[in-house]
Amino acid sequence: MDTSIETVATDKLGRRSGPRRKYTIAEKRSMVEETQRRGASVAEVAQRHGVNANLLFGWRRLYQHGVLSEENPSAKATLLPVEVSTPTLLPSERAAHKPPAPKARSEAGVIEIEYGGGQRLYIRGRVDQATLVRVMATLSRR
Repeated sequence: MDTSIETVATDKLGRRSGPRRKYTIAEKRSMVEETQRRGASVAEVAQRHGVNANLLFGWRRLYQHGVLSEENPSAKATLLPVEVSTPTLLPSERAAHKPPAPKARSEAGVIEIEYGGGQRLYIRGRVDQATLVRVMATLSRR
């Protein structure tokens, strides 16, 4: 039985109020690893550390998925090259911004379709309406 006296701010209904306790990854890992010992009870471990058992169950799930690993998560992150194709304008800038004049193409009748994976489909030359309708219908089904 815990006989320590701790002053905790509560509201009118007796619920805890004030800043929440923040646990480090090491503390969370330690509590989760305690629950994994033979004969351990999640409820008892949670009570001993003064946390809600549901919170500890959530940490166990994160631990299983590798989120509470000892490694620095930012060390794993790799940056990918990014190319911005069109500038982003604020609504106030859009009114003042004049779109660039369309570029004159040396070829007449070019359709370019870019897929999400970076693949491109070019249709050059004269395309009749029926063919274009079939291509668009096929692409919209995907």
